[in-house]
Amino acid sequence: MQGGFAFLEAVVSGVFYWLFGYSFGYGVPGNAFIGYGNFAHYELPSSSLSSWIFQYVFAATAATIVSGAVAERCDFVAYLVYSSAITGFIYPVVSHWAWDPQGWLAKGFEYQDGNTTLTIKYLDFAGSGAVHMMGGIAAFCGAVMLGPRIGRFNKETGEPEDIRGHSVPLAALGAFILLFGFLAFNGASQGSIASKGDGIAISIAIKNTIVAGSSGAFTTMIMNKTKWFGDRKWSFLITLNGCLTGMVSVCSGCNQIETYAAFIMGMAGGVAYMITTRAMLKLKVDDPLDATAGIHYGGGIWGVIAVAIFSNDVGILYNWDKRSGLVLLWQLAGIGAIAAWTAVTCLIMFYTLKKLRLLRVPFAYEYKGLDIPKHGEPAYPFEAYGHGWGEKGDALSTMILPTVETSTTTLSTRDS
Repeated sequence: MQGGFAFLEAVVSGVFYWLFGYSFGYGVPGNAFIGYGNFAHYELPSSSLSSWIFQYVFAATAATIVSGAVAERCDFVAYLVYSSAITGFIYPVVSHWAWDPQGWLAKGFEYQDGNTTLTIKYLDFAGSGAVHMMGGIAAFCGAVMLGPRIGRFNKETGEPEDIRGHSVPLAALGAFILLFGFLAFNGASQGSIASKGDGIAISIAIKNTIVAGSSGAFTTMIMNKTKWFGDRKWSFLITLNGCLTGMVSVCSGCNQIETYAAFIMGMAGGVAYMITTRAMLKLKVDDPLDATAGIHYGGGIWGVIAVAIFSNDVGILYNWDKRSGLVLLWQLAGIGAIAAWTAVTCLIMFYTLKKLRLLRVPFAYEYKGLDIPKHGEPAYPFEAYGHGWGEKGDALSTMILPTVETSTTTLSTRDS
């Protein structure tokens, strides 16, 4: 069902990103805060359509991150509303700040270094902050406003209770699809492939994405074996999430770091995942897929900081000068601005939905499942997994069983 919601959000995102989102993000004219031209592609040059397609995917990603945090208790109407708001307004403003030449973070500021004028700009090549951190904060706001799932935390002790997913193989398949998608997500952030140097830049980005994902997975797998961070088991699901967090962490600088730096960024991303996930449980915030603090916020915020440390061009590790220090400060300013904007707008949105009683489904729906009362279609039809020999409520077996029994009796008599 979450896969279905992801598709739904992609469809809703397509409509609202076409009408408003791209215009607020990259429309001409615009100012340092927001774009305000080319609504519904009005007077948008044909040469910009490829940019629209790619940026639409980023917008849809920011929206679908929220799905994991609100799973199993969020009303269908709320999915429609937050998908529309995030892709149509909240994310586009952030993308305008970070990537549009007019945006205040992308434009940066100038300072004098002797006789040289240098410009400090926000660094976020593939969206550790603008996409993942932003989506993680939105997901956190949704999870807080919704409250935990029924039975997630013990009423007496407050300790978390496991609510198992229904298929580890499907989770693994989903993670593998995401892993493969990240290669295109990060590599294609180069923006072109036909110009001189594009092939090398894309290869570097994809190579670093693979290494960071691998180190993130390895780190979380080992940490979960310790008594301080895990249950001393080789957890497959924790390892998958660590891989995804490593890839999120390297998004910001995958085009401008060495391989060893990608390994360190992914490893630290894995640590961030383990720490922030435990913090979420301490705060009693229920996030079924660890999408909020664990993968996207934890990995995203680290990635925005890490690029200021490991960048080949302006990183503190290579320069240790005033410029590299100012780059780090500008990255921190970006983190603060994106976090504040996303938190305020999303809390207002989810709080309004809650007051209108459109955010969470009724108790009975959540307890028995949303598929039949909300959508009129069982996610797991009884006929598909029952053994077919007279289960109560199975109309099909009720019709067929007498015929089967008669045939069986006839065959038995004949055999005798």
